[in-house]
Amino acid sequence: MFRATIRPRRAALVAATALVAGSSYLYLQQQTHLESDTPVAKRRPGPLWAPMSRNQMLAHLRSSGAFLQRTSHGGPDPGLVPVNAIPQADDDVFDLLIVGGGATGAGTAVDAASRGLKVAMVERDDFSSGTSSKSTKLVHGGVRYLQKAVMELDYEQYKLVKEALRERRIFLETAPHLSHMLPILLPLYAWWQLPYYYAGCKMYDILAGKENMESSYWMTKGKALEAFPMLKPDGLVGAVVYYDGQHNDSRMNLSLVSTAVQHGAIVANQCEVVALHKKPDPDRGGQERICGATLKDRMTGEEFDVRCRGVINATGPFSDGVRKLDEPSVQDIVAPSSGVHITLPNYYGPRKMGLLDPATSDGRVIFFLPWQGNVIAGTTDSPTTVSQNPIPSEEEITWILDEVRRYLSPDVKVRRGDVLSAWSGIRPLVRDPAAKNTESLVRNHMINISQGGLLTIAGGKWTTYREMAEETVDAAINEFGLAPNAPCQTRHLKLIGAHAWTPTMYIKLIQQFGLETAVAQHLAESYGDRAWTVASMAEPTGQSWPMYGKRLSALYPYIEAECRYAVRHEFALRATDFIARRTRLSFLNVQVALEVLPRVIDIMGEELGWDGARKAAEFDGAIDFLKSMGLPASTRLTLHDVRARNGKIGVLGLASKTEAALYARSAFSPKELARLTEQFQSLDVDHDERITRADILRAMKDMGYPADSEVAASILQEVDFARKGAIDFQDFLDIAAGLKELQLESAFTHLARLGEDKERPRISVERSGGGA
Repeated sequence: MFRATIRPRRAALVAATALVAGSSYLYLQQQTHLESDTPVAKRRPGPLWAPMSRNQMLAHLRSSGAFLQRTSHGGPDPGLVPVNAIPQADDDVFDLLIVGGGATGAGTAVDAASRGLKVAMVERDDFSSGTSSKSTKLVHGGVRYLQKAVMELDYEQYKLVKEALRERRIFLETAPHLSHMLPILLPLYAWWQLPYYYAGCKMYDILAGKENMESSYWMTKGKALEAFPMLKPDGLVGAVVYYDGQHNDSRMNLSLVSTAVQHGAIVANQCEVVALHKKPDPDRGGQERICGATLKDRMTGEEFDVRCRGVINATGPFSDGVRKLDEPSVQDIVAPSSGVHITLPNYYGPRKMGLLDPATSDGRVIFFLPWQGNVIAGTTDSPTTVSQNPIPSEEEITWILDEVRRYLSPDVKVRRGDVLSAWSGIRPLVRDPAAKNTESLVRNHMINISQGGLLTIAGGKWTTYREMAEETVDAAINEFGLAPNAPCQTRHLKLIGAHAWTPTMYIKLIQQFGLETAVAQHLAESYGDRAWTVASMAEPTGQSWPMYGKRLSALYPYIEAECRYAVRHEFALRATDFIARRTRLSFLNVQVALEVLPRVIDIMGEELGWDGARKAAEFDGAIDFLKSMGLPASTRLTLHDVRARNGKIGVLGLASKTEAALYARSAFSPKELARLTEQFQSLDVDHDERITRADILRAMKDMGYPADSEVAASILQEVDFARKGAIDFQDFLDIAAGLKELQLESAFTHLARLGEDKERPRISVERSGGGA
């Protein structure tokens, strides 16, 4: 009886074991391995989610305005039916029309859409094209604001810091792939500063409370120099290290846009609000209230109407322009301030530690931070005028370099020519029109609702975008009588890309697709779990390793597949959209952005059907933009010129003296370039735009030296690093940079200077090097 019972159990156990073993074998045989015989492309996962196309988005916007008749500020057109007399289908009316696709607008769209409201968001240019992509890249509570709160016993400043620290934690938790904690070092050169700043940083930790993610600490001089070897050692007594957040601002902005779309929002870039429409509101005694807007598709010039229950103005520095569509005589509230940043090579600082100068020469604060493989430094703070792509002034760039120079070792030559990119972002500092003193600026952000019902949200910073959005949507629900399905969700709502991301996800990308390690890390950090979709679009390299992922530039880990992904999934419409905001090439190195531009235009042209004229126009528009990023203002090139240059020389070389003057790594002034050109021509005896051994022999003879062929060859070899048998004008500029910046001397530079007029001024130290 007992054996009869055990036999069925044994049979079941054997069957189960066989089933598990067979399933395991089948599973292992079906796993994706690079060495498998199955082509990798056939095993690549498709996109987990894809947004509607821009054309589909525009169709939704048009359908909303089917019953809206145009009106003007002077009253309705007598030939048109009054708006309030037309039956309106509620299903087609948007609850909110958000104007502006930066951090504030996109954050507001996420908040409203996740509450179940029907949301439309339009942006005149590209998403994150303004201030939101030109920040210091910090997610911070504001350690300098805390200092001010303590020193001035300012409770309002104290509250701002505490709120920002809470938002910092939420920011890092909802977008962990795009943000991280960064240690920031305060170098101290007086003993009394050590307890002062250490106590201040500890107060910063305490104020963060449970929101704190890392604790500050102090370092001895030796440890400080070990952690940050570029520091000036003379007089250094120690350092204090505290932690703040850092992020990729435009990628964060795009993640917000995608998250809003995933929750049902309709979005459109290159779509401008050109008019606001009103109708009498019986609930407000017949007062004229905004009920819709006329939009212009800037890609086609088409205009159409949309209907909505409320309009939110989230256009940052451009807030006054939208306010005047509502009330033409309204006073300006924006006090624009320029914040300039520069990008330097990565050897200027450690890879994983930043630096803060808490007291610059004029009392400001400057950051010196590792970012995306390079180092960014800034910022300035000076009044400016509102423009789409402001150009940083030479004075502001020089000021930043001077401040950086104060803290770095004398061995590190801080050179103007090492500036790889430079940009200016406009801070939208605002005055509250409802305040008694309308001249004073608000400290954080401001929400204002006009009599016509335009809700304006302005001010603030990246760190507190979510809180600003929550307050804005709360105010809109109350003002416009909206009925959301749920309360605010954004405190715990993970953004697109965060759900399946892990810090080691890049390893799976390497194993699955055969990507380079640097490329896989970049994709994981920029796209989160969406990196699988990007990698699935990567083309074979034709090499044994890496197998997939053709780089756009050997210097940076951006691949061609990102360009296709940007067009298909991230609403990239122009070449500038890609080099500036879908990737960060123009912020990292303006010359490399220029180098990859032809290939970017070709790929986007394939995706969007561009003809030759459109490609040329895209190139011209991108050149204009790059001039706001540090490209010399005198640049005059065509797409053909850059293609020819790329084909002839490569990443940093140039094909002629004219191009060299425009693209020189050394940003010499026009007078300096003229003098260098004269020197070059004096040595280029046969005028073939190259200096050869024969030219040097002739120059030696003319200057009274023995014409020795071996000596001439030796002189040329000292500077002919590429072993081309000659140097062109670009090489000559590099030699001039070394001569003037690093005080290098060689037989060649001595020869070049012999014929120089001693009365001529020396090349400025600020004008040579390796960047813009």
